[in-house]
Amino acid sequence: MKTLMTFLKKEMIEQVRTNKLMILGLVFVLFGIMNPLTAKLTPWILEMMSESMENGGVIIEFGEITALDSWMQYFKNIPMLFMSVDAGLVFVGIIALIVVIAIVKTAVIVPQKTAFIVERLGKYRCTLDAGFHILLPFFDRIAYRHTLKEQAIDVPPQECITKDNIAVSVDGILYMQVMDPAKASYGIGNYLFATTQLAQTTMRSEMGKLDLDRSFEERTSINAAVVAAVDKASDPWGIKVTRYEIKNITPPKTIRDAMEKQMRAEREKRAMIAESEGERQAKINRAEGERQEAIALSEGERARRINEAEGKAKEILLVAEAQATGISKVAEAINGSGGLESVNMQLAQQYLTQFGNLAKTNNTMIIPSNLADIAGVLKACTSVVKKVEGK
Repeated sequence: MKTLMTFLKKEMIEQVRTNKLMILGLVFVLFGIMNPLTAKLTPWILEMMSESMENGGVIIEFGEITALDSWMQYFKNIPMLFMSVDAGLVFVGIIALIVVIAIVKTAVIVPQKTAFIVERLGKYRCTLDAGFHILLPFFDRIAYRHTLKEQAIDVPPQECITKDNIAVSVDGILYMQVMDPAKASYGIGNYLFATTQLAQTTMRSEMGKLDLDRSFEERTSINAAVVAAVDKASDPWGIKVTRYEIKNITPPKTIRDAMEKQMRAEREKRAMIAESEGERQAKINRAEGERQEAIALSEGERARRINEAEGKAKEILLVAEAQATGISKVAEAINGSGGLESVNMQLAQQYLTQFGNLAKTNNTMIIPSNLADIAGVLKACTSVVKKVEGK
């Protein structure tokens, strides 16, 4: 069916180009007009020619036409009528088919955010935006169809060599948009493939400038460099690169194992540091607590001693005041009548009592060096007693 349509299309283009289709149509129109005119004008022409023919010896007689002859002629003309009608229908059918094919082939509906590139006889003619459009039949054709939406292109993984000579596998995703459909059609053969290849080459160049450790940290700068390079190169193609994102940076297995060991050691180191910091802080807290405790104890001891000193001072003061009061009273008593004798008696009594206690608590007998003093004391005591009794 497709081959037949292609053949018919080529034949129609050839007929239009050589004007044969127009001539065929004119022939059908002329025959359609001449047939009724001939039937209408033939009797009149014959009547006009009868006079000249009679002068030449030719006699034309017109028979009388009856109703039966009219009906018979009518029925004889029916096949001719159908033949003329069939020819007209065929012509109308061909014209209708041509019109339908032209409408189907030339009526174009462009979806939203889409652009169609139209070529006329192999040459760029125009760009169709969203909406309904009619093309010139058999001359115009839609050569390219472009979506104006932002497209996400998967950039396949590739091996890149870092600055420290480590091979890593890097893949990503590229976001782009067609800004000029005509440039995208005629500026390059396949802009999707071209932008993907350009993104890969730029990625290899950028990864070669960085060490492996920095490549994991500088993703944002790498993405920006790829976008700038690809967008600048694709500008003549009518393409706008909006952004690029690295999906994975995969180092070799040996490097991954080494990195895992390094990370494990780093985690253990941080754990030990955290533990030592905790112990250090605990010791500091304990020392601070002990210091605060010692300060509190010293403060308490100081307060206790101050209180004891104040108590002793008050005690001494009270004792001194009591002794002073006692002494003053003793002095008053001594100055009174018989006071001195009473004091002497009291002293003698205490002397004897203490001497007796000394003898009880020790097996050694202590004898005063001056026994006369003891006798004097006893004598004084006896005289005092007598005086008191005499009174």
